[in-house]
Amino acid sequence: MADEGWERRALETLANDIVVERRRARRWSIFFRLLTLAVIVVGALALFGLAGTRGQLCIDKCTAVVHLEGEIDREGRASAENIIQGLHAAFEHPGTKGVLLRINSPGGSPVQAGQIFAEMRRLRAKYPKIPLHAVIEDMAASGGYYVAAAADRIYVDPASLVGSIGVLIDSFGFVGTLEKLGVERRVLAAGENKTFLDPFLPLKEPQREYAQTMLDDIHQQFIGAVRDGRGPRLKESPDMFSGLVWNGQRAVDLGLADAFGSVDSVARDVIGAEEVVDFTPKEDLGSRLARRFGAEAGRTAIGALRSGALSVPALR
Repeated sequence: MADEGWERRALETLANDIVVERRRARRWSIFFRLLTLAVIVVGALALFGLAGTRGQLCIDKCTAVVHLEGEIDREGRASAENIIQGLHAAFEHPGTKGVLLRINSPGGSPVQAGQIFAEMRRLRAKYPKIPLHAVIEDMAASGGYYVAAAADRIYVDPASLVGSIGVLIDSFGFVGTLEKLGVERRVLAAGENKTFLDPFLPLKEPQREYAQTMLDDIHQQFIGAVRDGRGPRLKESPDMFSGLVWNGQRAVDLGLADAFGSVDSVARDVIGAEEVVDFTPKEDLGSRLARRFGAEAGRTAIGALRSGALSVPALR
């Protein structure tokens, strides 16, 4: 009986050891599989990273391009932060012979456009041997043209849309709508003008006059920037700063643009460096999602803190 108990214990111990060893082997197998997967993912990301940075490899002399695409907005890809970052990288690269700002924009924030304009002028002064030109493709309206005016020269397509030198605040008026629906709106405010431009309240004449004065001031800043950037090339007319938009052909005739050209033709024929290198900051997926989430959260918080929409002046 003692011998039988010894054999049973030995068999149980052996069985337990086999189970433990198999579990250990399974864990190591899973570990190495995960490690292999991680190596593959890291390698793929590295390849994508290299592919993304290839656009900034300039073997000898090249034309650097920065893309300003879409509405000029602090939270968007055409924010002053992104565009200025790209311009800095372009000017600081030792192989850059000239810089092109490629514009496709209907306008946007006057603050963001003004910051880009000011930095372009500063970079032109800091790097006098490197020309900075703007190439307008489909559109450079309002804030988009504000930015273009800082360039040494502006190139367009005959069918490009150029101009719209003006400022606006857009909103809606819903006075009386809630009352018809049987809804009572309650707004508590400190400050007699805190509900300025509230769409559910009548617009008081003093507030209208104040808003118009503010827009006129920003408009004059815009006009001053265009005159400063274009100088004697402008052939001013009564409607030049009225908010009208012109095609590329008329823009050249009016001095709002200098000549016809594309990114490739200007790089080849004007700058003399046919190789075009993209210095536009690239945003990864994680940053894009974080920015969008942050923007939505910010808008939600602002909406909770204020009742009534206050439109921001826009160059568009």
